Amino acid sequence: MALESIEIKAFVPAKDFELSKRFYADLGFTIAWSSDDMAYLHVGKCSFMLQRFHVQEHTDNFMMHMLVPDVDAWWRHVVDQDLAKRYGVRALPPEDRSWGIRDFVLNDPSGVLWRIGQELPG
Repeated sequence: MALESIEIKAFVPAKDFELSKRFYADLGFTIAWSSDDMAYLHVGKCSFMLQRFHVQEHTDNFMMHMLVPDVDAWWRHVVDQDLAKRYGVRALPPEDRSWGIRDFVLNDPSGVLWRIGQELPG
Protein backbone atom coordinates (compact mmCIF):
# COMPACT_ATOMS: atom_id res chain seq x y z
CA MET A 1 0.00 0.00 0.00
CA ALA A 2 1.39 3.39 -1.01
CA LEU A 3 1.32 6.18 1.52
CA GLU A 4 -0.74 9.22 0.53
CA SER A 5 -1.07 12.75 1.77
CA ILE A 6 -3.55 15.54 1.30
CA GLU A 7 -1.85 18.69 2.53
CA ILE A 8 1.00 20.09 4.59
CA LYS A 9 0.88 23.44 6.35
CA ALA A 10 3.44 25.52 8.18
CA PHE A 11 2.52 27.30 11.41
CA VAL A 12 3.82 30.84 10.86
CA PRO A 13 4.63 32.89 13.97
CA ALA A 14 3.14 36.35 14.52
CA LYS A 15 4.45 38.93 16.95
CA ASP A 16 1.35 41.11 16.43
CA PHE A 17 -1.36 38.68 15.35
CA GLU A 18 -3.90 41.27 14.11
CA LEU A 19 -1.27 43.26 12.20
CA SER A 20 -0.01 40.08 10.55
CA LYS A 21 -3.54 39.08 9.52
CA ARG A 22 -4.01 42.49 7.84
CA PHE A 23 -0.61 42.20 6.12
CA TYR A 24 -1.39 38.77 4.68
CA ALA A 25 -4.86 39.86 3.56
CA ASP A 26 -3.29 42.84 1.77
CA LEU A 27 -0.68 40.51 0.26
CA GLY A 28 -3.51 38.52 -1.31
CA PHE A 29 -4.30 35.71 1.11
CA THR A 30 -7.87 34.92 2.16
CA ILE A 31 -8.48 34.44 5.86
CA ALA A 32 -10.77 31.42 5.72
CA TRP A 33 -11.00 30.94 9.48
CA SER A 34 -9.70 32.75 12.54
CA SER A 35 -9.81 32.42 16.32
CA ASP A 36 -8.08 34.40 19.06
CA ASP A 37 -4.84 32.45 18.60
CA MET A 38 -4.85 30.95 15.09
CA ALA A 39 -5.89 31.80 11.53
CA TYR A 40 -6.10 29.67 8.40
CA LEU A 41 -4.95 31.62 5.33
CA HIS A 42 -4.83 30.57 1.71
CA VAL A 43 -4.39 31.75 -1.84
CA GLY A 44 -5.16 29.22 -4.52
CA LYS A 45 -3.94 25.84 -3.29
CA CYS A 46 -1.30 27.35 -0.99
CA SER A 47 -2.18 27.70 2.68
CA PHE A 48 -0.68 28.12 6.13
CA MET A 49 -1.69 28.63 9.72
CA LEU A 50 -0.85 32.00 11.30
CA GLN A 51 -0.39 31.65 15.02
CA ARG A 52 -0.29 34.08 17.91
CA PHE A 53 3.17 32.86 18.89
CA HIS A 54 6.46 34.68 18.80
CA VAL A 55 9.96 33.77 19.88
CA GLN A 56 12.38 36.13 18.14
CA GLU A 57 15.05 33.48 17.50
CA HIS A 58 12.43 31.24 15.89
CA THR A 59 10.94 34.03 13.77
CA ASP A 60 14.37 35.23 12.65
CA ASN A 61 15.04 31.76 11.22
CA PHE A 62 11.62 31.09 9.72
CA MET A 63 11.26 31.12 5.93
CA MET A 64 8.39 30.44 3.56
CA HIS A 65 8.74 29.75 -0.17
CA MET A 66 5.76 30.02 -2.50
CA LEU A 67 5.81 29.19 -6.20
CA VAL A 68 3.45 31.22 -8.38
CA PRO A 69 2.74 31.25 -12.12
CA ASP A 70 3.66 34.96 -12.55
CA VAL A 71 6.12 36.38 -10.02
CA ASP A 72 6.16 39.80 -11.70
CA ALA A 73 2.38 40.12 -11.21
CA TRP A 74 2.83 39.32 -7.51
CA TRP A 75 5.63 41.87 -7.27
CA ARG A 76 3.45 44.53 -8.93
CA HIS A 77 0.75 43.75 -6.35
CA VAL A 78 3.26 44.21 -3.49
CA VAL A 79 4.33 47.55 -4.98
CA ASP A 80 0.77 48.69 -5.79
CA GLN A 81 -0.31 47.88 -2.23
CA ASP A 82 2.78 49.75 -0.92
CA LEU A 83 3.28 46.90 1.56
CA ALA A 84 6.90 47.78 2.40
CA LYS A 85 6.04 51.30 3.51
CA ARG A 86 2.63 50.56 5.04
CA TYR A 87 3.94 47.71 7.18
CA GLY A 88 7.59 48.76 7.61
CA VAL A 89 8.86 45.57 6.00
CA ARG A 90 11.68 44.71 3.63
CA ALA A 91 10.74 44.00 0.01
CA LEU A 92 13.42 43.33 -2.61
CA PRO A 93 12.47 43.14 -6.32
CA PRO A 94 12.51 39.94 -8.37
CA GLU A 95 15.81 38.50 -9.58
CA ASP A 96 16.71 35.42 -11.58
CA ARG A 97 18.47 32.97 -9.25
CA SER A 98 21.14 30.46 -10.22
CA TRP A 99 18.96 27.63 -8.90
CA GLY A 100 16.36 28.16 -11.67
CA ILE A 101 13.88 30.42 -9.86
CA ARG A 102 12.95 34.06 -10.40
CA ASP A 103 11.82 35.35 -7.02
CA PHE A 104 11.52 38.33 -4.74
CA VAL A 105 12.13 38.64 -1.02
CA LEU A 106 9.52 39.96 1.40
CA ASN A 107 9.54 40.01 5.19
CA ASP A 108 6.27 40.03 7.09
CA PRO A 109 5.73 42.42 10.06
CA SER A 110 7.18 39.83 12.49
CA GLY A 111 10.28 39.26 10.35
CA VAL A 112 9.30 35.97 8.69
CA LEU A 113 11.14 35.78 5.36
CA TRP A 114 9.09 34.97 2.27
CA ARG A 115 10.54 34.08 -1.13
CA ILE A 116 7.83 34.30 -3.76
CA GLY A 117 8.89 33.06 -7.14
CA GLN A 118 8.35 31.12 -10.31
CA GLU A 119 10.41 28.52 -12.10
CA LEU A 120 12.58 29.81 -14.94
CA PRO A 121 12.15 28.10 -18.29
CA GLY A 122 14.71 25.44 -19.16
